[in-house]
Amino acid sequence: MTLNFNTTLLHGSFNEKTFLGATTTPIFQVNAFSHESPEKLEKVFNNKAAGYAYSRIGNPTVSAFEKTVADLEHGIGAVACSSGMAAITLTLLNILSSGDEVIAASGLFGGTIDLFGDLRSFGINIRFVNHISTENIEPLITDKTKAVFAELIGNPALDIVDIEDVSGFLHEKGIPLIIDSTAATPYLTNPIEFGADIVVHSSSKYINGSATAISGIIVDSGKFQWSKERYPSFAEYERFGKFAFLSKLRNGIWRNFGACLSPFNAYLNNIGIETLGLRMEQVCSGADRLAQFFDSVEGVEVNYPTLSSNPYSGLAKKYLKGKGGAIITIRPGSKEKAFRLINELKIPLVATNIGDVRTLVIHPSSTIYAHASPEQKKNAGVYEDTIRISVGIEDVEDLIADFKQAIEKI
Repeated sequence: MTLNFNTTLLHGSFNEKTFLGATTTPIFQVNAFSHESPEKLEKVFNNKAAGYAYSRIGNPTVSAFEKTVADLEHGIGAVACSSGMAAITLTLLNILSSGDEVIAASGLFGGTIDLFGDLRSFGINIRFVNHISTENIEPLITDKTKAVFAELIGNPALDIVDIEDVSGFLHEKGIPLIIDSTAATPYLTNPIEFGADIVVHSSSKYINGSATAISGIIVDSGKFQWSKERYPSFAEYERFGKFAFLSKLRNGIWRNFGACLSPFNAYLNNIGIETLGLRMEQVCSGADRLAQFFDSVEGVEVNYPTLSSNPYSGLAKKYLKGKGGAIITIRPGSKEKAFRLINELKIPLVATNIGDVRTLVIHPSSTIYAHASPEQKKNAGVYEDTIRISVGIEDVEDLIADFKQAIEKI
């Protein structure tokens, strides 16, 4: 029986018999798991028997979360991490060595851009393009290029990657496509179905839903061929076949760096993700209507993928069920006006996050892009007057009224 999205969330990968009849996955808030004999623990420790030994390496509450997200993304498995930044870091370090290069979109989340700067200290070079497209990345590919990284929906640029076109081109070159699908979520799309090789999420955002837990997750498609010639560090993992990436990750850098997800945060994610479909319907609908309101206001420039004037509206239809996600950016004309507008709002919270059930606003240039160069800000769609809005589940009529009165005052 094929289940739809919301039914799959609640019943697809959950088995109450596994947890003594509990109707949701319990919190296994323990450090270690005992076994009946040293022989059994040896087998578990060496991946020769099912079971758990130590929560940094594996935990039932975390495993339940990993399985749910892997199923939703149509991947062969997932590895949960302590944060979205940890997920991106470990994904890349699992593949790369000193001297390797990554091609990435310049319009990324500010924290990811900062991370790429740090990787240069390890001899890893990041080559930026304004937008990830076949045309833009082709001239930059060399024998050192080991991955291409992009956000499916740029945050806050809101540009959309043509995954199918880019992945097809990269696979001919033997290069994997890594997609950060945080802003899209598994509800709007499954990048793996269009050719992405690895999908990462900052699950602190829409997957958790209520801003109660920091976490990240890495999902592997199992489809990319990690040849030992191009990726020498994968030589000893060839025997794992399609599980090579996950096996190398779990048994190497992920467990050794210790960036594991705590059982309690995994539990909060397990609870939060159950309403992902309902929340995404509400926030996308609200964002669309709010964007249309901004589009009708003189003196305010709005960026949102579903607007007919937006250059990515076609890709939104192709990859995002015709929806635009929950993020809108607006420009009222100056930094002074942006700050005044934010200060006049009554409902949204001024906070550096997305994916909360509450609407959040932030001035990116002075906060999450404070360390970026002017060129990096421009490429990311961040200007002195840019306001990023993460639309929540409030009644959109109230949000429109609130923004209307704030705009009238400036």
